[in-house]
Amino acid sequence: MAARLAPVLTLFLAAFVLQTDAASATSCDGVRTMSLPNVTVTTATTLPAGPFQPVGIPARPPVVLPAHCRVVVVLTPSADSHIEMELWMPAENWNGKFEAVGNGGWAGVISYAAMAQALNEGYATASTDTGHMGGDALFAIGHPEKLTDFAYRAVHEMTVTAKAIVTAFYGQAPRLSYFNGCSTGGRQGLMEAQKYPQDYDGIVAGAPANNETHLGAWHMAVSAPIVRNPAAALTVAKLEIVHRAVLQACDARDGVTDGLINDPPRCAFDIGTLACRGGDAADCLTADQVTSMRRVYGAATLRDGTVVFPGKEFGSELGLGVSVGGGSLGIAAGDFQIAYGDPAWDIKTFDIDRDLPVADAKVGIDDAIDPDLRAFKAHGGKLLLYHGWNDQLIAPRNTISYYESVRMKLGGTESDFIRLFMAPGMMHCGGGDGPNQFNPVSALERWREQSIVPGEIIAVHVTNGVVDNTRPLCPYPEVAVYSGHGSTKDALSFSCKTAPRIPALR
Repeated sequence: MAARLAPVLTLFLAAFVLQTDAASATSCDGVRTMSLPNVTVTTATTLPAGPFQPVGIPARPPVVLPAHCRVVVVLTPSADSHIEMELWMPAENWNGKFEAVGNGGWAGVISYAAMAQALNEGYATASTDTGHMGGDALFAIGHPEKLTDFAYRAVHEMTVTAKAIVTAFYGQAPRLSYFNGCSTGGRQGLMEAQKYPQDYDGIVAGAPANNETHLGAWHMAVSAPIVRNPAAALTVAKLEIVHRAVLQACDARDGVTDGLINDPPRCAFDIGTLACRGGDAADCLTADQVTSMRRVYGAATLRDGTVVFPGKEFGSELGLGVSVGGGSLGIAAGDFQIAYGDPAWDIKTFDIDRDLPVADAKVGIDDAIDPDLRAFKAHGGKLLLYHGWNDQLIAPRNTISYYESVRMKLGGTESDFIRLFMAPGMMHCGGGDGPNQFNPVSALERWREQSIVPGEIIAVHVTNGVVDNTRPLCPYPEVAVYSGHGSTKDALSFSCKTAPRIPALR
């Protein structure tokens, strides 16, 4: 019975928003006395401007925040739910908008850093731990309601609750609501667009882990053989050898030799050319290591050839120790720990044809792969996707595959509400040798509020606090092409040109 209260909460809070929209504002202390079903406000405190240091999460240096009302809430939409969330609301200079921020991995923590950025930009902002504490999947074993909270319910209930409190605090509802997340946060954003298209007016979904069970299966398919045969693992030094060879083969294909592969799918490189001629040596790969790298670049498939999930791209080698280094696989193994109800599930036993269907049946609730975004589009929503070509955790082609599925579903009418930007040299959600810092929310705002469709987004690379490289990120399938004049580290020397569409899976 308790689990069925969630829709009631949504309807109640929607009515609450309408009733208080024109009402007078509520003080921060007054928020604590709000009575909402399945919602407990544990803290509502006005904090002065100054550094914010979350308990147990040291910041270096501490984040400086403007004065704001900090609200801590526990949500209990089911009898087995305990969802913690925080909502921060500017004490002054509110921009009239709401921005929720996403999580990473298996979540289990409030995303304070992302909240701080949103608050400093004038937003009322919220984050949730998705219903548990800790960064592994063990919380969901034997707790299907908690898995539902993690999959989608926590973010939705946080959204509805936050909007109600924002409306009460300011005496008016937020005029626009945005969601900003990467990795698991990207999956959360896509889930919102698919299941709750009215929640947000614009969504940034970076490197989304939206096909989660298949992503986990890819990691198991690559890593299980190495766990069985540790000699197949690659050291950091060996991955550096591969990276140098890949760059030598493909870096200059775009007319610029800059340590970046601008369009990795056009890179043709045979990892077999690095095979040792005799025994193992420092400057070559053993036969087992060559096989490991072929797996990491390739798609995971079933025995009948069905593609499960795409592989990594050429250029991503420096981060691939997570896949071929033979280390811990706690996050990736989580789907199968849940599927079999066994925290000690042994990766050595992995068989993709046997185990993936079990994970799909038991954990597929996490997957946000529905391409039907017609309701989100009809709501006026805008979706900005991005992914780094050097992503070491989630294959970039997964995002291309989802984007193409939306195009097919909507008959090619997607360009007015969904755009995808691929970032050369960028790793998972940032970092890497390429320009990897940019503001997708700003581009999304201009698109949603001023109808300025993002034609390109300027990204920068920073070393020791100094910008040393800029490059336009182009809307897929366009790529940045050097003009032949000017600095190759200046975005003005590049323009976006149409390129052939890339096969989503290989």
